[in-house]
Amino acid sequence: MLFYSCHHGNRDSSGTVFRYNESANITSLDPAFARDQAIIWATNQLFNGLVQLDDKLAIQPAIARSWDISKDGRSYTFHLRRDVFFHPSPAFSNPKSRSVTASDFVYSFNRIVDPEIASPGAWIFNNVQRLNGKYGFFALNDSTLRVELKEPFPPFLSLLSMQYCSVIPEEAVAFFGARFRNNPVGTGPFIFKTWKEGVKLVMVKNPEYFEFDHGTRMPYLDAVAITFLADKQSAFLEFIKGKLDFMSGIDPTYKDELLTATGRLQPKYTGQIELITQPYLNTEYLGFMIDTGDPGRVAKGVVHKQVRQAINHAFDREKMIRYLRNNIGTPGVQGIIPKGLPSFDSTRHYFSFDPEKARDLLADAGYPGGKGLPSITLTSTSDYLDICKYIQHQVGELGIELLIEVSPPAAVKEMKAQAKIPFFRASWIADYPDAENYLSLFYGPNFCPRGPNYTHFFNPEFDRLYEQAMSTVNDSARFLLYQRMEQIVMDESPVVILYYDQVLRFIQKGITGIGNNPMNLLNLKRVRKRA
Repeated sequence: MLFYSCHHGNRDSSGTVFRYNESANITSLDPAFARDQAIIWATNQLFNGLVQLDDKLAIQPAIARSWDISKDGRSYTFHLRRDVFFHPSPAFSNPKSRSVTASDFVYSFNRIVDPEIASPGAWIFNNVQRLNGKYGFFALNDSTLRVELKEPFPPFLSLLSMQYCSVIPEEAVAFFGARFRNNPVGTGPFIFKTWKEGVKLVMVKNPEYFEFDHGTRMPYLDAVAITFLADKQSAFLEFIKGKLDFMSGIDPTYKDELLTATGRLQPKYTGQIELITQPYLNTEYLGFMIDTGDPGRVAKGVVHKQVRQAINHAFDREKMIRYLRNNIGTPGVQGIIPKGLPSFDSTRHYFSFDPEKARDLLADAGYPGGKGLPSITLTSTSDYLDICKYIQHQVGELGIELLIEVSPPAAVKEMKAQAKIPFFRASWIADYPDAENYLSLFYGPNFCPRGPNYTHFFNPEFDRLYEQAMSTVNDSARFLLYQRMEQIVMDESPVVILYYDQVLRFIQKGITGIGNNPMNLLNLKRVRKRA
């Protein structure tokens, strides 16, 4: 079951199986529901879209070999490869597979926006033109697809790189129905083999995959096996014993076992394991509910901008990263846009550790020494309790009484989406590699629950610049607008930026080609494993 025995051409086939654990489990292999990392990683091996990202987050061809964008930025025409085939499946009558056409993308995209499917990725096509109730997806012929937008949206190609936009065959959905979630049929480098939910998922190499690496057809691995140990400590022990080839991220339970205080691999593991790290498009922050329209649901005191700014200056981010995270990550002093994006501005430092300035700001707000300032409750999950307690201690030295309320992740997520938390810890992991993804958190029309503006921040000048940026096709000009918008946000301080995260990848010696990227997307098509 784990091995695909056929050898094709000049393929380096040696019965190699790449093994990793997914503690978060997987609920579906249908790309229409690829909303979290666990599903994204799995579906990325099984499916392809029009375009893809390289490790530098540049848009590259995938099933679309090229594309044209109209001068007004509203029309995208994609020219498809003719050598891409769906995986063999009983859904196809005869033969057992067929080539991908533009009509398959029209079907796949319309399926995403179908209310009956209820895909969490339907928002991707909010800006697609609609006429007489039909979306602007058009198959001009078998190899030409056109998408029409209502308004220009420069990050649109980045959106299309998301797994939601994978192509699937209509026959397979019709054949399997609801069982398509565990009988996926795609075009990717690996073919679905078997899935015992909560135990193991196995994918085998696709011998007819369309991408080549310097003349050699990919992938190099014979199979991918994913286990689902929920206990991260157990998974770590399996990795140390060599029974897993790859591990992403690090848990506090074994942080000090693997890493030194400076964030390097412990010397005793250097002969067995390699550590790969780089900036991760994940900004960790605290958010203030600025306005709910109900004064009883707004944290008293934080309605004062100076109080929010005082909290921003009240704690030492560098010390927090050094002692609580073993130097994993970068102190969040630049703004909401994280390292790893082209529009990140490393020259701007908004909030350094400055207790005296924090005291002055509190006095300006009418709370000298914190006197008269009502207590503020910070809601978080248990995973970040150590950081919250650190901030609690630091702001307490200024006279700010910060209470901590720990809630389950699902509860925090729901209360945040319903604007029911006055002060909360959150993170924003990029859905696509453009700073608009982060700045959308502060766009007025995106007030939650309609959108991701969880702080209910509103600034007319910010909204004007945001809309101007969305009609600016030139990247350099758009990036300048992004930076002006970020300046407004940091001046008003609806958030406290904690840090910009890092991608940490631990691999066994003998694994090559796994790559690394700021989206932390797992690509296994180029991976080789020494037998």
